[in-house]
Amino acid sequence: MEFISTKEASNKWGISERRIQKLCEEKRIPGVFRFGHSWAIPKDAEKPADARLKSHKKESGKVHE
Repeated sequence: MEFISTKEASNKWGISERRIQKLCEEKRIPGVFRFGHSWAIPKDAEKPADARLKSHKKESGKVHE
């Protein structure tokens, strides 16, 4: 299995490296593991869904009131 760094995942998924680190700490990326001060993320891992979004937020570009 091939692995990528948090920096590579950040570029791939378009989110900050710090957010990737938090996702790793929360074990939200399957197959991730830590070695030393770095994280190894499976190359084929998919970006986890953003659990911070609320259901009443934008759906089709319009805010529901």
